[in-house]
Amino acid sequence: MQPYFFPYIGYFQLMQAVNLFIIHDRVKYAKKGWINRNRILQNGHDAVISLPLKHASDALDIRDREIAADFDRDRLLNRITEAYRRAPHFAQVIPIIERVIRHDDGNLFGFLRNSLLETAGYLGIETRLAAASTFAIDPSLRGQDMVIALCRKAGADVYINAIGGTELYAAAAFRSAGLELNFVRSEPFEYRQLGADFVPWLSIIDVMMFNDANAIRQCLVSNREIFAPS
Repeated sequence: MQPYFFPYIGYFQLMQAVNLFIIHDRVKYAKKGWINRNRILQNGHDAVISLPLKHASDALDIRDREIAADFDRDRLLNRITEAYRRAPHFAQVIPIIERVIRHDDGNLFGFLRNSLLETAGYLGIETRLAAASTFAIDPSLRGQDMVIALCRKAGADVYINAIGGTELYAAAAFRSAGLELNFVRSEPFEYRQLGADFVPWLSIIDVMMFNDANAIRQCLVSNREIFAPS
């Protein structure tokens, strides 16, 4: 999976479902995606938060992108604080958010990897995380071929991806490589927020602010379905 900035709960359901979670750092940074931004609840509505990036070529991989030197960490932290200070688990969660935002790694991939590790730790996820670049595969491989090569290097016999990958990967190709292909589908997880109407699929920040850590850990398993493509 690509690294994302405080991704939604489905990302962590996938992480919890596997023994090894490989984070792609050798893929191109995609503009207007979720690599360096996400959504939080602000005044009852969804609002975007983002990490400002240093201007650079669109041809660069994620691991070669840098966070802007003028990134105002206090401003972002204050915005999240104001949005969630009345949430029931604010006191337990805000120290994690602060550690992530104040992390001093200026490299985008390093910053995001640390944020995933911090969040996974709070959620009790013990899955090992590894960067794709630590596996010696042909760097020219892309898409499905790259994934299969990574699985082979990692000694895997099952590959699990988020449900969005159903249109990207062919079960027959994985079977030919001696691999079983599965996907994770996230089930709805509704809870009380501060607004009148529930706003679904926000950043994991929202989930942590409004739910006890033990309840989230249970949701990581109970509110998901792992299935093989037909």
